[in-house]
Amino acid sequence: MRRAVADFAAAHRLGTEVCVALSGGPDSLALTAAAVGAGLDVTALVVDHGLQPGSAQVAVTAADAAVALGARVEVLPVRVGRRGGLEAAARDARYAALDGARDGRPVLLGHTADDQAETVLLGLARGSGARSIAGMRAWKEPWGRPFLGVRRHQTLGACTELGLAPHHDPHNRDPRFTRVRLRSEVLPLLEDVLHGGAVEALCRTAEGVRADNEALDGWASRVLAEAGRGDSLAIGPLRDAPPAVRMRALRSWLLDIGATEPTHRVISSVAGLLDAAATADRTQIAVGGDPGVRRVVVRSGETLTVRLTAR
Repeated sequence: MRRAVADFAAAHRLGTEVCVALSGGPDSLALTAAAVGAGLDVTALVVDHGLQPGSAQVAVTAADAAVALGARVEVLPVRVGRRGGLEAAARDARYAALDGARDGRPVLLGHTADDQAETVLLGLARGSGARSIAGMRAWKEPWGRPFLGVRRHQTLGACTELGLAPHHDPHNRDPRFTRVRLRSEVLPLLEDVLHGGAVEALCRTAEGVRADNEALDGWASRVLAEAGRGDSLAIGPLRDAPPAVRMRALRSWLLDIGATEPTHRVISSVAGLLDAAATADRTQIAVGGDPGVRRVVVRSGETLTVRLTAR
């Protein structure tokens, strides 16, 4: 695992100073140990979500373990809201705290191959296209995931070998959370039915789909540049592009014009305007806004235009 971290740092030119997001669990503890062992200057960032009794002590224990391994430590208490559900709110609070504390350094995250497989299965269940089954990127500045090729049982083994006592979060065994049931029920069943190799196969799928996405996104970017971007978009280049490219170009444009994260339904509705008659300027597709103003896309002749209307 030290080699995995060292190779990752070299491949992405991370330099010697890194942060590690440390929860105290086996994956992040093993990552902290591996990063220190790889010769990196490590600061462990321990986020205390305050969601469980004794969470402050868990954070202190994780911090003590990091110091014993040779890392510096910062403990980051956060307040978790409820927007989007508990999991999403905790994730938002965690990433905001990590980003605020990293001080320009990359942050290494302890996601493993098992986490990647769970992410792909969640994406398949949502049915929201190739982007949702491409899984997590190994590197998307400032976030790095050196362990996407490492199995969870390996991080547990590393902690045992090093005499570390990882914290086992009760939330990771709570069947109310979809990811927990994937981990404890669905993936073991897949491994049994397919006689092993399901996790590795799902990770290979993510890697292949991600490469395809990058190629299609590049094509879509060129189509969008031809169509004009800005508040108005020429229809011709979009209509001439294959559907996969057209949908990506429209998604990118909608994000550019300030649309709320566009769903497949919204993008498809906007795409439907490309084939509408010239009188389609009477059709408005709502793409976001705020309590006082609604942002809509309309077609006028051979152009798509964004407009703001009062609610």
